[in-house]
Amino acid sequence: MAATKKQSNKFRQFAALVVSLILLVSLAAGCGSQTNKETSKEKVLNFSWAKDVGPLNPHLYSPNELFAQAMVYEPLVQYTGDGKIIPWLAESWTVSPDGKEYIFKLRKDVKFSDGTVFNAAAVKKNFDAVLANGKRHDWLAFVRQIKETQVIDDSTFKLVLKDAYYPVLQDLALIRPIRFLAPSQFPESGNTAEGIKQPVGTGPWMLSEYKQGEVAVFVRNPHYWGTKPNVDKLVVKIIPDSESRVVAFEKGELNLIYGKGNISIDAFKQLQASGKYETKLSGPLATRALAVNSNKGATKELKVRQAIQHAVNKEAFIKGVLFGTEHKADTLLAANFPYCNLGLQPYEYSEAKAKSLLAEAGWQEVPGKEFREKDGQVLEVEFCFPSTDAIQKSLAEVLQGDLKKIGMKVKLTAEEPGAIFQRQKDGNFNLISNDTWGAPSDPHSLVGSMREPAHADYQAQLGLPMKAEIDRKASAVLVSTDEAKRQELYREILTTLHEQAVYLPLSYLTNIAVYSKNITGVTFMGSQYEIPFDKMELQ
Repeated sequence: MAATKKQSNKFRQFAALVVSLILLVSLAAGCGSQTNKETSKEKVLNFSWAKDVGPLNPHLYSPNELFAQAMVYEPLVQYTGDGKIIPWLAESWTVSPDGKEYIFKLRKDVKFSDGTVFNAAAVKKNFDAVLANGKRHDWLAFVRQIKETQVIDDSTFKLVLKDAYYPVLQDLALIRPIRFLAPSQFPESGNTAEGIKQPVGTGPWMLSEYKQGEVAVFVRNPHYWGTKPNVDKLVVKIIPDSESRVVAFEKGELNLIYGKGNISIDAFKQLQASGKYETKLSGPLATRALAVNSNKGATKELKVRQAIQHAVNKEAFIKGVLFGTEHKADTLLAANFPYCNLGLQPYEYSEAKAKSLLAEAGWQEVPGKEFREKDGQVLEVEFCFPSTDAIQKSLAEVLQGDLKKIGMKVKLTAEEPGAIFQRQKDGNFNLISNDTWGAPSDPHSLVGSMREPAHADYQAQLGLPMKAEIDRKASAVLVSTDEAKRQELYREILTTLHEQAVYLPLSYLTNIAVYSKNITGVTFMGSQYEIPFDKMELQ
C-alpha cells in the first residue's frame, strides 16, 4: 500500500511538471505568435480624393483620374523633376537622321501585374488601340503624327512618324493615352474604347478592391520590376467635400492629404500651425488660369476681355485666398518654360483702366443700377468652376467681387468636374477654370491641343478673327526642325493670345501635402498629376 501511494505521488508530480511545461510552451508560442503578428502588421496608407478614380482605362480620359492611372500604368520614358527625359520601360532609343523613326530597346525583366510578359508585341497592341480611336486623341498632335508601329523582335519596338515631330519623348512621358495595358485584359474586340477587363499594368501598384464612389484599394504589384512600394496597401477614400476631408484627417481616418484644391489653403495653414502634422509645398508646377470665351456673349468683345484682365486683383487673391503660397502670373506660361521667355507686357491691376475699356465698348453706367448696360442689356458673364475644388470656390467669390466693382455682373456656376469638362469642350461658358498642364506638356501640348475642341482653349479662341492663322502656326511649330523658326512661331502664337486676352492667368500653381508625423518620403514629382505613393513609408 505504501509503495502504491508513493508511486501515485510521483505520478502526480510528473503530471504537474508536464502540465507546467505545456503551459510554458503555450505561453511562449502565444508570445511568439503575437510578436509575429506585430511584425507582419500591414502598413496601410489612407488617402482621400474628391472623385471616383474611374475604370482606370489607360487609353481614355475622364472619369479616369490621372494620379491613379499613373500608379498602375507606366511609360516608355519618364520625365524627371529637373526637366530631363530618362529611360523607363524602354532602356534606350535611337532616332533616325530625319527625325521620323524611333527605335526603342525595351527592358527584358518586366511583367504585368497578372504575371504576363511585357514585350514589343504588347507595346504595339497598345499603340494600335490608341490609333484605332485617334479622333478621341486629336488634342495630342503626337498621335496624329504616328504613321506606323513595328515589332522588330521581342525587346525592340519601332515607331514611324509622318513628320519630324520634335516633342515625341515628352509626349511619351505623359500619363495618357500612351501607356500599357496587359494584352490579356483587352476586350475581345481589341477596342479599348469599349472598356477593358481589368486595370492591369506594369506599375508598382495594382487595384485590389473597388467600390464606385466610395473607395479604391491598391496593393503592391508582386511582379514589379523596380523598387516596390514601402507600404503594403493604399486606401483611396472618396470624399467630395474638402471640409469633410479635413475632419476625416484630424480624426485619424486619413493620414495624408496631397494635391492642389483638395483642401483650402486656409485649412492647410491651420493644420500647419497646429504643429501636429508635417506639411510641404512644391515649387511652381503650372499656371492657375481661366479661359475667356471670345465666342460667347459679352466676352466676344476684345475690350470686355481686356477689362477683365485689368479688373482682377491677383495680389489680393494670392494673399487673401492662397496665403502667399503661390506667385502672381502675368502670362499664361512662366518665362522659364521652353520658348516662353518673351517679355510680354503684363496687364496691370487698374479699376480705372477696366472701366474706361468698358465705356469705350459701349457698356455704360446707369444711374441707380449696380451693373452696366448696353442697348438695354445688362453686362453679365458666367464663371463655371468645379464644385469639388475648395480654392476655385474662393476664387469665384473674389472674381465676382472684383468684376462688380467695374459694373460687371458675374453668375457663378459650380458643377461636378465631368460637367465642367463638358462645358470646356462645347464652349458653354464665358469664364471657366482652365489651368495649364505644366511640364512636360507645355508649351507644345497646349499649342497642339488648341486646334481641336477637346479643351477650353479651342472654344475660347474660336471667336478670334485670326483663329485660322493661329492654328496654322501651331501645326507648323510642332514639326519644325529649325530651332530659330520654332522660337519665332511660339513667340507669334503666345503674343497673339496674350494680346487677345483669351486667358486670365492668376498664379503659378503649387501642390500641397499634409501628413501625419509617422510618414516619411513625401515628395513632389515633375508633373503636377503624379503622386509618388511608392516612395512614402509608414514608421
